[in-house]
Amino acid sequence: MIYLDYCATTPMSEKALDVFSKAAISFFGNPSSLHDEGSKAKNLLEHSRKAIANCINADPKGIFFTGGGSDSNNLAIKSLVKGKKGHIITTSIEHFSVVNTFLQLEEEGFDVTFLEVNQDGKVSLSTLEKAIKENTILVSIGHANSDIGTIQNLRGIGAFLKEKKILFHSDCVQSFGKIPVDVRYVDSLSLSSHKVYGPKGVGAVYISPQTDWKPIIPNTSHENGFRAGTVNVPAIASFAEAAMIICNEMAQESDRLKELSQLLLQRLSEKNISYSLVGHNQERLNHHLSLRLHGIEGQWVMLELNKRNIAISTGTACKVGEQNASKTMIELGFPKDAATELIRISLGKQTTQAHIEDTATALENIVENFFT
Repeated sequence: MIYLDYCATTPMSEKALDVFSKAAISFFGNPSSLHDEGSKAKNLLEHSRKAIANCINADPKGIFFTGGGSDSNNLAIKSLVKGKKGHIITTSIEHFSVVNTFLQLEEEGFDVTFLEVNQDGKVSLSTLEKAIKENTILVSIGHANSDIGTIQNLRGIGAFLKEKKILFHSDCVQSFGKIPVDVRYVDSLSLSSHKVYGPKGVGAVYISPQTDWKPIIPNTSHENGFRAGTVNVPAIASFAEAAMIICNEMAQESDRLKELSQLLLQRLSEKNISYSLVGHNQERLNHHLSLRLHGIEGQWVMLELNKRNIAISTGTACKVGEQNASKTMIELGFPKDAATELIRISLGKQTTQAHIEDTATALENIVENFFT
């Protein structure tokens, strides 16, 4: 199988798997326990916290471990607004874990604005500025969109919101390990392990130690009250190992994957395949290609590639099983027919030039069969 769905999930790296196995055997204690086994686990937990913090220029006191990216978004946003009232802002193309959290908060009485984006998926500062109200307390804008790969200007948005004294959260699940993520531009952000070759079921939230937040569940003892439940130390240690590796290799790997992405587009053009790249042409993740093969439904292309042992996606994996028009593309202004054509090809560590050549040939064959 040629795996080209790294935005959905990644295989665990050998080093991360080795750390997980060793930690599960030797650091099985509950880090909240006062005996020696608990202390050993606690030390490993805090070491892992520092490792994650170092990857994003954060104070370790602001790192809280969670059950994954969706859990991180939900907990971070709710913790930041708990006990408050007012106006909150996000975009119309956020991950469902953010959108659904905002919809729930709207039901609880918050005034919610879903910002429009341009056809590249970018949020303009002028649009954000117009949406700000006197009682705006929080803005949540993802760093990189999972469906189309477009990268937002966190630095500019963060500077503007800091001046307005409005809290800024960002979903950095797709961007972490692929482009630099720096907490200086935000008050809060979310990370996920299984997007960076770590285990599933673990993630992290950063909230600035200078930021006021309240626990979702009162009297919670774990993670300084941020999240209930015994902490999964082996998975966290494995996550930290994977994070350190991907951040250390980020610049070189990003360049390699950009070359492979450009090669695929070049091959599609050479084979006279009618396609469009969706999202921003330049300000996008280098390993991410969101494409429309004109006139062909995305799910059909995905299934045909699967028959040829090539795995891609038609969009966000959290909505798999629904081949409706892409919500993100509808929000970008595409007509429904075009929005059903979306396919997402995402590259990773195991992707080779041979994989790209084989995929281009397979797409050529699929298009020829479809139109003959």
